[in-house]
Amino acid sequence: MKINFSNHMENLANRYGECEAIVNIERNRRYSFAEFHALTNRIVNMMTSLGLGAGDRFVNILDNDNLSLLHAPTIFKGCVTGAFTNFRDSLEEHAWQVEASGAKVAFIENELLDSHYKMLRDRNVTVIVMDEPKESLDGVFYFWDLVNKASDHNPDIVVDDREHCAIIRFTGGTTGKGKPAMYSIDNWLSCRDTAFALQDKDAWIKNPRCIHIAPISHGSGMLFLPTLYSGGCTITQNEPDLNLYCKNIEKEKATLTFLVPTILYRMLEIDSDLSSLRFVIYGAAPMSPGKLKKLQEKLGNIFVQCYGSTEHFGFASNMGTSQHLINKEEDEVRLSSAGQPTPGVECIIVNEKGEKVHKGETGEVWLRSRSICLGYLNAPEQTADEFKDGFWKSGDLGYMDDEGFIYLVDRKKDMIISGGFNVYANEVEAALNSHPSVLMSAVVGIPHEEWGEAVHAEVTLREGCDVGEDELVAHVKGLIGGYKAPKSLMIVDQLPTSVVGKVLRRKVRERYWKGERKIS
Repeated sequence: MKINFSNHMENLANRYGECEAIVNIERNRRYSFAEFHALTNRIVNMMTSLGLGAGDRFVNILDNDNLSLLHAPTIFKGCVTGAFTNFRDSLEEHAWQVEASGAKVAFIENELLDSHYKMLRDRNVTVIVMDEPKESLDGVFYFWDLVNKASDHNPDIVVDDREHCAIIRFTGGTTGKGKPAMYSIDNWLSCRDTAFALQDKDAWIKNPRCIHIAPISHGSGMLFLPTLYSGGCTITQNEPDLNLYCKNIEKEKATLTFLVPTILYRMLEIDSDLSSLRFVIYGAAPMSPGKLKKLQEKLGNIFVQCYGSTEHFGFASNMGTSQHLINKEEDEVRLSSAGQPTPGVECIIVNEKGEKVHKGETGEVWLRSRSICLGYLNAPEQTADEFKDGFWKSGDLGYMDDEGFIYLVDRKKDMIISGGFNVYANEVEAALNSHPSVLMSAVVGIPHEEWGEAVHAEVTLREGCDVGEDELVAHVKGLIGGYKAPKSLMIVDQLPTSVVGKVLRRKVRERYWKGERKIS
């Protein structure tokens, strides 16, 4: 179907006019719907003046406030593809993402100019910094200089909302690197529609004010479009400071937010007025029943769990506020689930042959809806392997009970969810194994009271080599970023292996989850 997204924005601007659409806390910027519509027009027209056209791509390496100006509403007005990165990834990771996306232009924070300039210019990427640069550099432009010269007239660009790749986001990698997932505009509109189909639809009425501390380049960005289409305000915070976040909830009268359980647990220790919050959407892990009771005492019964993924960019399943009430033992069991499939989403559990299994039987979770991405950029074999008949094979193993609640019991892809961040074991192992002293490594998620799981590594060294654990952790941080680096590391004499010499992560993991080995 053809779409001119500028017309969507114009209708929203006409309807909501001077209501706040965007608030950037650190930079103290506030835009009404009318102002945001005009500004995003300018940004799209600025990109056109740079020579970006159909089939071209740009990359955002931005924190939340600046990314809010170059997010979905802006991208959808044009015909250029925008790629989102994690601002806190390492230089090496960003270099790979720039190459994988084929970006011609990069929008970056000024603090990255020293570290990223050579990498970007070596790849003939035009660099646009978001604050005025201290010195003039070849190929570097100041965002607001360009925007202020551009017209605010409607770009009036029409694209196909099913076939045009509007956005690229990067998965975690199971072979050392992530995969660039491609999205149509309709994929993101489906994310909006699954939000509107949640059991707690009231989250989107009365002009919601949605505050983000988690990166809007990732899961928190799922709330961007439903908030916009509801006449609500997106409030962004850059600094991962929970005390400041709680103060901003009170100051901005935020009604809605997205968090992971581990962050919610830490909020129990903060004394602040959070009474404006009407709903807290959480994901990445189930809620601890004991912690939930304390959170409900502090905030009320305002919690909604959602399950989604990079490949299914929508609320695949959910568990509403009424289902978070704990009155008997069965209620606590339900809390360990990922909720029930959201209306409009097909969720089936299949065996190794792709055949649907009976209720209560464990199999792989497959998802199908308009939220399923278009596949992976320049990776037809991986796309064919992970998608079938419109379904995405999640890699999650689980079962469905008689009421349709989905219980995840394991992950085929060895993904570690630590504090809400997805970390893939193979990627960390690849970084460790690149150290000249390392023979082999095994990376697993081990129990952690605050983060759910912590990244732990066990390493064997090459004969005659001697290296400290701190040095190995620093090595990983330099390659793939601090949040993916092991939080604990143990140098061991040997690792469990199969008959063909493959390291058995399962055997390493079992020692910790069964209590045979602990990290002090």
